[in-house]
Amino acid sequence: MAVKSKFKLKMPKAWLRHFLFFLIGASLGLFLLILTFLAVFELSYKNKVYPGVRVAGILVGGKTISEVQNYFEAQNKEFNKISFTFVFEEKISTISGEQLKIGYDGKLLGDQAYLIGRSGNVASALYQKFAKTALSPSFKFGAKEFDNFLGEFAKKIDIPAQEALFKFGDGRVTAFKPSSPGQTIDREKAKQDFSRLVSPPTPGIISLSMIPVEPKVKTEQVNSLGIRELLGKGKSFFRGSISARIHNISLASSRLNGLLIAPGEVFSFNKALGEVSATTGYKQAYVIKEKKTILDDGGGVCQVSTTFFRAGLSAGLAIEERQAHAYRVAYYEQGGFGPGLDATVYAPRVDLKIKNDTPAYILVQTTVDTNNSTLVFDLYGTSDGRIVTLAKPRVWDQVPPPPDLYQDDPNLPKGQVKQIDFAAWGAKTAFDYKVIRPARNASQSEAGGNEEVLQNRTFNSNFQPWQAIYLRGPKE
Repeated sequence: MAVKSKFKLKMPKAWLRHFLFFLIGASLGLFLLILTFLAVFELSYKNKVYPGVRVAGILVGGKTISEVQNYFEAQNKEFNKISFTFVFEEKISTISGEQLKIGYDGKLLGDQAYLIGRSGNVASALYQKFAKTALSPSFKFGAKEFDNFLGEFAKKIDIPAQEALFKFGDGRVTAFKPSSPGQTIDREKAKQDFSRLVSPPTPGIISLSMIPVEPKVKTEQVNSLGIRELLGKGKSFFRGSISARIHNISLASSRLNGLLIAPGEVFSFNKALGEVSATTGYKQAYVIKEKKTILDDGGGVCQVSTTFFRAGLSAGLAIEERQAHAYRVAYYEQGGFGPGLDATVYAPRVDLKIKNDTPAYILVQTTVDTNNSTLVFDLYGTSDGRIVTLAKPRVWDQVPPPPDLYQDDPNLPKGQVKQIDFAAWGAKTAFDYKVIRPARNASQSEAGGNEEVLQNRTFNSNFQPWQAIYLRGPKE
């Protein structure tokens, strides 16, 4: 019985040993088979995209990087005709997809597809070799082409900052240029907005934004006279003027350009202008003298005094002396100006006087534009916060001009007619002028209310009806 029991215990041990040897051999064989399969697989996909990889829905497994790149680059022709419109206010510019080289980024897509299954992580890489993977399409555009296009468009809308210039000599400013901020296209935002239309390429409109550009040198940094900003502007037109009158306007305004008016000073137009005669460079043009329109030296100077008067009103200055013309002059109503916004001068009796009641010097700048027949006065200084209200001129008691008058002139050839005076309607006019300065601190507010009234007056004009006068040669 003991021997039989011993034999039964040995049998399972031998069977188990053989089974283990078989299992080990089978596992080793399977491992070698897998290694062989992987080796063959890797060899088959050497320098190729692993199977199951799709880009933009297209199966690219088994293709090389170059094949993927070339395929998608070939698809870019469909984007060539797409157009993009860039807009800023009234200015528009359009560019095509072909010009911007827009389309699939073939090289990037090829690289991305190839790297699937080739990461440093063994487990994830092994999974990716056999899994289905979908890549979203990547798009590109020519950054250089985009920048060049935007740069050309910017030339139409960018405004460079203006640096201040101030030169002083012989008691006046010989060169002046106020600083002013500029603007430039916000290129970064433009590129961001455009990029949203690129993935995928879709035609669209890009509204451009501007960013301010500050000057490096500002007006207040280049002088010690307190000239910081524009206080007022006067403008008039002289369309239809003869060449001699235009010459006189340019000459007279140039002699006031760069003039400085000290704080508290009463500016006299006649004194600042000096002698007006042929010896000082003026030519003969029509003037109002002794109730007649005649040719005299300096005709057109009143265009300058009228424009300066308007600048003084715009700046809210104290008008100490002003006289209207004897009759309505058509030049001074060009551009929509009502009658009465004029100021005549005739040295030494008739003058225009304006007081600088601001806290700093005032600089006078003049601009004559003969192409557009405009004269402009700009007054620069330091604002004290004053506010100007200039009412529209009121007109009443209008009287038509007398009948035309013809006078014989033996000095004219027979049949020739020459006009020496011009018809104008008579009228009474008035406009109100009010200047206030808000209280600058609490004590001023408590003492005198919320504002200080600097000017509150009415300018009246009484224009006579004026007769047109013609000279004519002797009758036949």
